[in-house]
Amino acid sequence: MSLRSQILKGILEGCVLAIIEQQPTYGYELSLRLQENGLTDISEGSIYPILLRLQKEQLIKGTLQESETGPKRKYYSLTEKGLQALDDFLAQWNSIQPPVENILQKRSENS
Repeated sequence: MSLRSQILKGILEGCVLAIIEQQPTYGYELSLRLQENGLTDISEGSIYPILLRLQKEQLIKGTLQESETGPKRKYYSLTEKGLQALDDFLAQWNSIQPPVENILQKRSENS
């Protein structure tokens, strides 16, 4: 597993929860939204196991809806438990991101 994959593994769930919070989303659309935000190497094959896990943990719920262009799609939305998990993720992220950036900034200043 590449270093990038290892780093993403820890934060991808939080990103997925944040996108779903913005509006109910289906798997392919979620993949596109991640790509639009620069996570171009996240495949749909990586997204669906995460969605299944989040659904099992009752952080999201899926609802089948008609599609104008094909078969029904499963739209995911956050549950109350998912909203709390996203708040927890953001609190952890906000406590980790600044010191890591600070450390890395000092490295670039010294080189």
